[in-house]
Amino acid sequence: MKNERTARIFTIILAGIGLADALYLTWIKLSNTAAACLPGLGNCEAVNTSRYSEIMGVPVALLGAVAYIAILAVLLLEHQNTFLAENGVLLQFGISLAGVLYSAYLTYLEIAVIRAICPYCVVSAGMLTGIFVLTALRLFRNQGSPNT
Repeated sequence: MKNERTARIFTIILAGIGLADALYLTWIKLSNTAAACLPGLGNCEAVNTSRYSEIMGVPVALLGAVAYIAILAVLLLEHQNTFLAENGVLLQFGISLAGVLYSAYLTYLEIAVIRAICPYCVVSAGMLTGIFVLTALRLFRNQGSPNT
């Protein structure tokens, strides 16, 4: 189906952008480097150095990178593996749903607690939301179909 292929391609593109973004945020966190933020476009530094930027010493951005890698791996392997062919879309849906919910929580923290917005975090949230929508469309479109 052409729509299925198009949704997969757009999901791969969004996941690639999200992965690049998450890897950059991981690098600036681990190297203790200031993010390249234009004046007036947020306060990356406040967000990246907040106590919410890590979970038990692991950068949140690294967790995001792992999620994007998992989504990409499933997308790229779903036609080569029986389990992923049958469950890949559902796995992507679950990963992206968790990512969207956690991104919403982090956005709340940025606005209400840290009182600073990181544009890179906004990009990641947008990529996850796009992946979630495309994957939900694929999932619901494939309901009842013998070959997902």
